[in-house]
Amino acid sequence: MSDADALFAAAADALWRNALAEARALFRRAGEGGRRDAAVIHANFVAAGTGAAPDWPRGVALLRRLAESSPRSRRELAIIEAMALTPAGDPVVAPKGEPVCERPHIVRFATLFSPAECRYLAEAAAPMLEPSVVVDNATGRQVRDPVRTSDGIGFTLPLENPAVHALNRRIAAASGTAVAQGEPLQVLRYRPGDQYRTHFDAIPGFANQRVMTMLVWLNGDYEGGGTRFPTPDLSLKGEAGDAILFRNAGADGRRDPDAAHAGLPVTRGEKLIASRWIRARPFEMPTAGRAA
Repeated sequence: MSDADALFAAAADALWRNALAEARALFRRAGEGGRRDAAVIHANFVAAGTGAAPDWPRGVALLRRLAESSPRSRRELAIIEAMALTPAGDPVVAPKGEPVCERPHIVRFATLFSPAECRYLAEAAAPMLEPSVVVDNATGRQVRDPVRTSDGIGFTLPLENPAVHALNRRIAAASGTAVAQGEPLQVLRYRPGDQYRTHFDAIPGFANQRVMTMLVWLNGDYEGGGTRFPTPDLSLKGEAGDAILFRNAGADGRRDPDAAHAGLPVTRGEKLIASRWIRARPFEMPTAGRAA
């Protein structure tokens, strides 16, 4: 095993232990030693502020250097360069939504993501998709369950490249929250017959509750698959880039009984959405033995 490989393995172990500053330093060293994948993760950490304070300009500069020899990095850079961003990576103008209903509280955003951003997320997620899971209320672990038949992938810390991070900052600006409150952005695929039966996103027993959910449609060329809220008997479906933000819990962390919702079965084509759960406080990835 080369020195770079050993450093990468040590970085992965530190990340598993949630020792983020240690992981960041080790990924940097592995990247300097020739591990390109480590250099990519280090650039992601710098831009997003994983393991140290965020440094968006430096993270983008590192991405620009990677883009000199990587088509994937060039595409991420092109997505970022098309955005109107502040020096910190936030949107220059916070997205404004239109209220849909009060109970549950739902706000709709027209074209929160651009068509190019939707295509980018769909294509970046495609090779990584795997069967979706749910949180088991008894154990807190993620498990397969017939209540949710879809495929998905979360852009966890190593995968949250600057393009994904900038989209997460846009979601934070739209929801009036800090970007650190969000769980990893997910991309979900529903094929004909796939659905997510009526459920709540707030999980009993979470010390740091999922207070809001943002859903972004990445395409619109499918049939069925609406997002249904039974309490007001409301079914919503958007075009590519449209989004809804809804509240799952009150300020006390208690689940809103009106926030039950379902992803109705797709009847034709494939439904692709991006989803981000937003916590009451900054989110930390759980390690073994620690509840969410």
